[in-house]
Amino acid sequence: MHRMNLAAVAAVITLGFLSGCALPVSERSVTAYEGARLIVGDGRVIENATVVVDGSKIAQVGGAANVRVPAGATRVSLAGKTVMPMIVDTHVHLSETREALIRDLRMRAYYGVSAALSMGTDGYGLLDMRSEEIAGAARFRSAGRGITMPESGRTTVPYWITTAAEGRKAVEELAARKVDIVKIWVDDRDGKYKKLTPEMYGAIIDEAHKRGLRVTAHIFNLEDAKGLIRAGVDVFAHGIRDKDIDDELVAMFKQRPNLVLTPNLPDRGVKADLSWLRAGLPPEEFAKLEKANTDRPKAQALFGIQARNLAKLNAAGARITLGTDGNRPWGPHEEMLDMVLAGMTPMQVIVAATRNSAEFLRIDDTGTLQAGKSADFIVLDANPLDDITNTRRIAAVYLRGSQVDRAALRSKWTGARSTEN
Repeated sequence: MHRMNLAAVAAVITLGFLSGCALPVSERSVTAYEGARLIVGDGRVIENATVVVDGSKIAQVGGAANVRVPAGATRVSLAGKTVMPMIVDTHVHLSETREALIRDLRMRAYYGVSAALSMGTDGYGLLDMRSEEIAGAARFRSAGRGITMPESGRTTVPYWITTAAEGRKAVEELAARKVDIVKIWVDDRDGKYKKLTPEMYGAIIDEAHKRGLRVTAHIFNLEDAKGLIRAGVDVFAHGIRDKDIDDELVAMFKQRPNLVLTPNLPDRGVKADLSWLRAGLPPEEFAKLEKANTDRPKAQALFGIQARNLAKLNAAGARITLGTDGNRPWGPHEEMLDMVLAGMTPMQVIVAATRNSAEFLRIDDTGTLQAGKSADFIVLDANPLDDITNTRRIAAVYLRGSQVDRAALRSKWTGARSTEN
């Protein structure tokens, strides 16, 4: 059990008291969730916790003895449960129409995801949805149109550039649209295409930084990763995939403590138990997943490289977030298991998936369960610190203080599209 110091307790109680004085409880929606183990999201755990939610915000949180529940508040017992922050997914590729995008965001809420960053395959028509609060839906963030060399036969949404000047022009347009980040691809796709040169990605990074934007890079090989670090890249949207990393790369990460790694681990290539997905998928969709659910030695070798690289960078103290790629709303739960199998502890993975990812998206009111934050939390039937797959044992999801109607979402589920970009 982790204990808060007296000053922190006093601050929590004071904030809760002040927030409780504004209106009589009978005129507000105040609920106290009591008795659960609470994973804060920053590495701490509070046993026998009480969380007081006032409307959409957390008013108080702490051990039961340290929280004053307002008279008249609704009291909900969560004894035997574990509560953790909702997950933030920092790398997805969402649908391209309003109706489908709303479906994507609601299905993410179903699986306990409070926000998602769509990475470089969005036209500009839906960017205004980032400012909308859609009932029962995760928040939407977007890199808009990414930047790459021409990739004939692939999506034409990103900017296809052939010069550094074109790269700067693309960044200028992205900045005008106020995208959340600039996405670039530095990958020849197994020799099929030319990839951005150091001159090109250097110009893109320079122009983005001049305009107050960060740059995230889809990469594949070790030498490109080193070149991008030297050019000042802010984020890697994938781990290094061609070989085991060397001491030089580890040292480069240590010299750049703000450099973010989103591992996006690949399919492990082993047959897995998918039964936890059955209730949320139509039979034909579940059948497709099961058909592809086989042992594949080549995939296992590729996973091994990336898992070892993640373990080395995690041991070196790299800043790690969670990202899943594609459009699988349940993907974060698979990714968290993969990260643990790569050597991270369950607590490290949860911090990466909650606090670190929220901070990366610059959403300051989610990612941890603290007074003043949005009431975004998952109620679990078992402790994920014992077994990370317990994040899949969801009893309830609360988004902005309201319980997500998971049963209704299950009934509307029409299938999921999965792609890798």
